Amino acid sequence: MGAHTTRQLLALCDLAGLGAAESTAYARAVNAALGPVAERPLGLPPGIPSFLSDDHTPVEFSLSFSPGLAPTLRVLFEPASGFGTPAESSLLAQRALRGLAGHWGISTEQLDAVSDLFLPDDPQGAFSLWIALELLPGGTPRMKAYLNPAANGAHRTEETVRAALRRLGHHHTDADLPDGDQLLFLALDLGDWPQPRLKIYTTHHGLTPTAARSLSRMLDGPAPDELEAFVRTAAGLGPRENPRLALRPVQTCHGYTGTTGSAGAFTAYVPVRDYAPHDGEVLDRAALLLHRYGIDPAGLRDALGALTPRPLEDGVGLISYLALAHQHGRTPRITAYLSSEAYRVRPPNIR
Repeated sequence: MGAHTTRQLLALCDLAGLGAAESTAYARAVNAALGPVAERPLGLPPGIPSFLSDDHTPVEFSLSFSPGLAPTLRVLFEPASGFGTPAESSLLAQRALRGLAGHWGISTEQLDAVSDLFLPDDPQGAFSLWIALELLPGGTPRMKAYLNPAANGAHRTEETVRAALRRLGHHHTDADLPDGDQLLFLALDLGDWPQPRLKIYTTHHGLTPTAARSLSRMLDGPAPDELEAFVRTAAGLGPRENPRLALRPVQTCHGYTGTTGSAGAFTAYVPVRDYAPHDGEVLDRAALLLHRYGIDPAGLRDALGALTPRPLEDGVGLISYLALAHQHGRTPRITAYLSSEAYRVRPPNIR
């Protein structure tokens, strides 16, 4: 599994304009952090189900596109996936994160302040800790930690998130959590970010395109018309269609950089692989969105070819999510989340 994802990561690094030496170093670091699962033959099934991807590969790639710039490459992975008990796997994941942080001189102060809330001795839920690396030129990435609000039990999810917000100084946010029917993740930017963020991810089951208009709490974020148009295009819906997206839910993320309670960033995610017949159709929708924001879709087409030689019409899920991101002081971005498909290609949807 490690060799498969390393090949993909190196190919994507090349498309993102990273040098050979730094790309190789990034790939080695990810492989080492994955632990024993990296040596698992692909002829065997995954060690345990990973919530991170549909085929249980504990790795996901993403490319974030902005007008006139090279795409930004990120890799999200579940360290030590499938090793031992959930408690043992959690400890190994923490060790992997701290090892990577120490190697690159990245501070874990924000995580340390809330680790007992999200990384208990007996963790519950679908995962304990995911690591995301934004791979930058120069050989030092930016790091994020993704934490499970249900780690102490699903009934304590909101309580856990509120306690974390208070500890980290986000008292106003604590009093007014973002709307949604499930608190899915809490993510922390670790180390040297221009504006380190705390991010809260929520789900919206059965959302309609018109209801998407009111999802954002960002003061200078996307306009209601823009949000509705994004959801319609990503889900393949016409201007007069307003069905509930009743399969996998739309997700949103609000990012906070200060203590005022106002979100400085907002992202909407549409799980396109549930609402399209195959990846060829998903790519067409992505191209429409990229053109709308002044971005050449050739980079995304090249990325899909770098991941797999299979015809796009033979499966669905290579692009798992399309996202629209707004952040204060930056132009809007379109992000495509890409599956490794190390274990399985999801068959096309039959309509």
